[in-house]
Amino acid sequence: MADWIPLARVALPGASNRPVALRGGVVLDHGRFAADVARWREAFSRVGGEKVALHFADSYDFGCALFGAWHAGKVPVLPGDAQPDTLERLLPQVAACAGELPGAIVPPATGRPGDLQELDPHAARLLIYTSGSSGKPLAIPKRLAQLDAEVRHQEAVFGARLDAEGPVVIHATVSHQHIYGLLFLTIWPLAAGRCVSAEKLEYPEQLAARLAQGSCVLVSSPAHLRRIPESLDWSGARSHLRAVFSSGGPLPPESSQGAHELWGQSPIEVYGSSETGGVAWRQRAYDGDAWTPLPGVHWRLEEGTLHVRSAHLENDDWWETSDVAKALPDGRFVLKGRVDRIVKVEEKRVSLPAMEKALQAGGLIAEAKVLPLEDRGATRLAVVAVPTSAGWDALRTQGKREFNEQLRSDLLRGFERVVLPRRFRFVRELPVNTQGKSTEALLSALFQPDLPSVQWRVQGPQAAVATLDIVPQLRVLDGHFPGAPVLPGVAQLHWAAVLGRQSFPLPGRFVRAEQLKFQMPIVPPLQLDLSLEWDAQRQCMNFSYTSALGTHSCGRLVFRPDDV
Repeated sequence: MADWIPLARVALPGASNRPVALRGGVVLDHGRFAADVARWREAFSRVGGEKVALHFADSYDFGCALFGAWHAGKVPVLPGDAQPDTLERLLPQVAACAGELPGAIVPPATGRPGDLQELDPHAARLLIYTSGSSGKPLAIPKRLAQLDAEVRHQEAVFGARLDAEGPVVIHATVSHQHIYGLLFLTIWPLAAGRCVSAEKLEYPEQLAARLAQGSCVLVSSPAHLRRIPESLDWSGARSHLRAVFSSGGPLPPESSQGAHELWGQSPIEVYGSSETGGVAWRQRAYDGDAWTPLPGVHWRLEEGTLHVRSAHLENDDWWETSDVAKALPDGRFVLKGRVDRIVKVEEKRVSLPAMEKALQAGGLIAEAKVLPLEDRGATRLAVVAVPTSAGWDALRTQGKREFNEQLRSDLLRGFERVVLPRRFRFVRELPVNTQGKSTEALLSALFQPDLPSVQWRVQGPQAAVATLDIVPQLRVLDGHFPGAPVLPGVAQLHWAAVLGRQSFPLPGRFVRAEQLKFQMPIVPPLQLDLSLEWDAQRQCMNFSYTSALGTHSCGRLVFRPDDV
């Protein structure tokens, strides 16, 4: 490991050969990092106002812009995504945007790294958003001093094992736009002198190839670790992987065991939140359910609820979490569930986790999320579920109505009829955001049947990529065709136009479609990628729908302003 650099000094020149990032096989060193930070400092210094929004796909560019904003005296605001609803809330709050955001500024060609001065760790701050897994995302302020304290504690626990066999490259399937990725992909590696791959890994095939290239660390999430295909060749990963981190939610024991068997590494789970930062850690292969507090983290139980205090928090007060815990004699603790997922339906209190557990107990459902939806002023429950193999068989043979009633009947053993879920959606995988969390917004979108649930992977000024979850319940599939639904071509054109308007400034009028090719039917359930390319000069947008099966359709949509 290189010498530790405090975050207040991490962008200052003086460590030119220290590796920072790996991009396209080229190592970007600290000398370049300091120069790029200076360029962004110059760009942000020209902006009036305090807050600036950052949203980058590339981890290196993000780190440069982040420290550039701090050195310009700005408060970076990190949205979790760049979806229209997010931008509607975000843009009125900020003076400028950088990265893959509307009207993004760009840095000048050169900067003056020699002018960079040490930051005040108590004055430099940012705003980061909660994941939105239990409601609308909330902005959480963080000071540089908090982030510095946390990564020092992470280094104290994990640093030696990461460097035991020489330098490593850190790969990730999660985004630096959230607190977990921010710490593990940007803040910690910069302070410790570890190299980070600038590109986030999207597909298992990418992951298998990258993990085989040399000594490495994987920063991932439960959503990704649950979906590791055993069919790929993981021998290279098993040879080179030094550690696997997981955070953002509970990692199922079977997923932890599966990663351990495939890679020879029991995932290091880090428990915490946007508000608290890291609280504790464990490796299931050695710790079972027990969590070990991170250095400097104090905890206590009040009426069974976990309270924490540490330098990771904004002040020295005790913070009440939403988790129920049990103390162990050795100073560790076990988590027993959450207290914040209790809702009232018809004036009756309902535990959503208890209902999810009951749905899984019947053998027909592998994963379930229960969420409250407003229905004409009343709260009703809805379920998004991943059936087991037996569940899919029952759904096909019984039909959706009878299958739903069977699940509701199973729930009557522990819940009153008046609180039972009214609506169900069945998917191959639960939708997740870039943090690997199934947010309320993503789950709610499944009950808006005109469009599938959408997860934007890329949203730039000329190109965008979205993953669509094509489920049998979509309204456009009704009657097309009975018993064997196929997504109509007209729906594919409509979705491309609608989602294109969410990404690009398309003119007001659709004129025609060109070069249409429908190569393969789209049959649900299927996870579909929609790629969009906007040509502003020609006023046209190319689109293509692809999946693991190949290309399904492609073409071009032409637009014109209303007055032409």
